[in-house]
Amino acid sequence: MSGAALKDPRNSNVHSASDERIKDSTRALYQAEPLLWEKEQCDHSGTDWKIPDSYKCRTGLKERAEIGLPQVSEPEVMRHFVRLSTWNYSIDSGFFPLGSCTMKHNPRLNEKLARLPGFAHIHPLQPEETVQGALELMYELQSWIAELTGLPGVCLTPAAGAHGELAGMMTIKRAHVLNRETQRKYVLVPDSAHGTNPATAVMCGYETRIIDTKETGRVSVEAFKEALYKTDETGADIAGMMVTNPNTCGLFERDIQELSKLLHKAGGYFYCDGANFNALVGKIRPSDFGVDVMHLNLHKTFSTPHGGGGPGSGPICVTEELLPYVPRPLVIKEGDSYRLEGDTERETSLGRLKGFQGQFGMHVRALSYMMSHGKDGLRKVSEDAVLHANYILSQLKDDYHVPFEGPCMHECLLTDKRQKDGEVTTMDIAKTLVENGMHPMTVYFPLVVSGAMLIEPTETESKENIDRFITVMKQIAEDTKAGDTDKFHNFPVSAPRRRLDEVKAARQPKLKWTDDKATGNH
Repeated sequence: MSGAALKDPRNSNVHSASDERIKDSTRALYQAEPLLWEKEQCDHSGTDWKIPDSYKCRTGLKERAEIGLPQVSEPEVMRHFVRLSTWNYSIDSGFFPLGSCTMKHNPRLNEKLARLPGFAHIHPLQPEETVQGALELMYELQSWIAELTGLPGVCLTPAAGAHGELAGMMTIKRAHVLNRETQRKYVLVPDSAHGTNPATAVMCGYETRIIDTKETGRVSVEAFKEALYKTDETGADIAGMMVTNPNTCGLFERDIQELSKLLHKAGGYFYCDGANFNALVGKIRPSDFGVDVMHLNLHKTFSTPHGGGGPGSGPICVTEELLPYVPRPLVIKEGDSYRLEGDTERETSLGRLKGFQGQFGMHVRALSYMMSHGKDGLRKVSEDAVLHANYILSQLKDDYHVPFEGPCMHECLLTDKRQKDGEVTTMDIAKTLVENGMHPMTVYFPLVVSGAMLIEPTETESKENIDRFITVMKQIAEDTKAGDTDKFHNFPVSAPRRRLDEVKAARQPKLKWTDDKATGNH
């Protein structure tokens, strides 16, 4: 590898800063693409046609005002969006080690099944007898989730991870209220938790009590007891705890069974954030370490499109004790037929969280993934994910600071502590990965460590791709140690756009394009 970047076709035609305002040109496979507004030509017809002087509306309606869209031809519109599509980095175009989000390959078989007419063309208001296949699929998915987690009550309604968190904590709140345990005001949350955890607890009317994990990256029994008994020696004011396991530092909570026993003795419920379930599937059931309710991100663990690739799905699963309180509707099997629970059934339920029955397309994709692998295959997925992360950790631990001891789970955590002495930061490292044709890892999270780099290779990457990532990371560390660092502050130079002024962009965001024709400023 050279000092600037690995050999890569994407880097073969580097443009300089002076090329930033190029309006319509190409360099090899690199295409500079302006906004459609900048491509507008006054002599081109587009969406707004000039109305003839003799025109009269025969319907009596007022004349249509200008739509206000750019006036460009159809081929220009088509080319514009095709060019933009080449800028969209995805798991289909390269390595995507985005820790905490499990951006892994989505098998195309899932997509084919989700597009079957019997799934893709149905409507949620159809009579139930006409969608028995869809209801059977949802019931089967409920059964798979119950089997994999050991939690028998499954509600598929929540539309995403944070929505699942809300459903889980609302279930806990409903149980306490109906059991007249309204004195329970606090929810215990580790300081390394996803930010949505404390936010969800507060939305449900609770106060959060933070547990410090900075020393080991895990919740210790001593710190947990201190938080549990802070204002009541029996813990009677604690509603529950929200813990991700494996946690956001990529570590398994070793004392989790002891913590859950202490919590249950105090009468609280254990909510588990299932964002990292990818490391556990088929290996251990969350119910075995005391979980009462958890959400699963079907769009992470079970491969369905994530983020901009499609809607999410965050079903919750609960113990028998909490099943009466979960949202409606559940899918119920009666004999050989299936139906949705009615709005007047199960009066203890907290009610509906959203219209209809959840993100059905995600249900199809997730069940397709589960049935393709089988239970043994899902276990192998988890094993490979953990193996890949530990391989990266073993190869980079001598080059980067590792904040916590021991092996990791499906993601490993490094920091820029050693590189900062050479004035190379986590952001510089991330931008250098972009220069080398790779999506960066999660940066500056979790917040419990400074300059965090959370790396999650997933089980779907080849050793060749992982080794290339390791090579780039090692070269960054070696060049930093040798003092060859100026280039890192300028990367990427081969991407369609150069590095932003992050602070200025955050403080003075430009959210709308304007064309000041008098001054020529945009």
